[in-house]
Amino acid sequence: MRSHEYDRDFRDRAARTRGWGAALLAGAALLWTWCALLLITPYEVDDRPGDRHPEECEARLFTDAGTANDGVWRGDRCADERDWPEALAVLGLSVPLAVAGSVLLAVGSVSLRMSAHAEAMRVLDDLSDRP
Repeated sequence: MRSHEYDRDFRDRAARTRGWGAALLAGAALLWTWCALLLITPYEVDDRPGDRHPEECEARLFTDAGTANDGVWRGDRCADERDWPEALAVLGLSVPLAVAGSVLLAVGSVSLRMSAHAEAMRVLDDLSDRP
């Protein structure tokens, strides 16, 4: 295989690696968004399916001794509906995706830049060798 073909294959692999990294980072961003929505949006809890008067609950993040935190002691169902471990699990799932995505994106970008640099150096060497 000629060096030009090898370099093109190398750049294709680096671009695919960078693409996978961007996709994993996008997945992590979706999980971060989901976690934020779980924490900042108010919600309702039904007594039974089709309940006409559901109980309204405060957002987890913006409550100060409200339904989300003190609900267990008062007997309402808000504290059980949106639990902290669910939001933290979503956040925890995003960490490996973000780390892997960052690494793949960095490796792919650096590989593309190094390949472009090597090609530029070859062109400069060819120009300097001409009489």
